[in-house]
Amino acid sequence: MHYGEDRVYKTIEVIGVSGKGIEDAVQTALAKAHKTLERVSWFEVKEIHGHVGDDGLVSEYQVILKVSFQLK
Repeated sequence: MHYGEDRVYKTIEVIGVSGKGIEDAVQTALAKAHKTLERVSWFEVKEIHGHVGDDGLVSEYQVILKVSFQLK
């Protein structure tokens, strides 16, 4: 791919969820997007949410991403 060429992208929102952490939630979302979509190009973290367990600690991380992929 040559970045000097004209191209068009589409952006979608996905939500990655992980009990391990924010970075893992991002990686989970991107891995699934990469398997599902062709030509995934970039992402942007829009929001970070989480769930607090009964022990008062974070039990789940939820990251909302904008994911962009190049149209054929």
